[in-house]
Amino acid sequence: MALDPVLAEILACPQDKGPLYYVAGESMLYNPRLRRAYAVTDGIPVLLIDEATDVEAAAADALEARIDSGELVPTFQP
Repeated sequence: MALDPVLAEILACPQDKGPLYYVAGESMLYNPRLRRAYAVTDGIPVLLIDEATDVEAAAADALEARIDSGELVPTFQP
């Protein structure tokens, strides 16, 4: 189940309060500033700091390239 786009527009990282990037193919919300990912389970974001996972450098670089290309958009504009 995909993340509701209306919900996505108001989501922020619980740790640094900045925007996240929804990666639908991997069912996660990504924070490029901290290189951390939050799972999206059955369309529900799990925004618990303790449950976030670190994203390895190569995967983070690939995600950041997708952000730079405009493929992934932020949940909100700061």
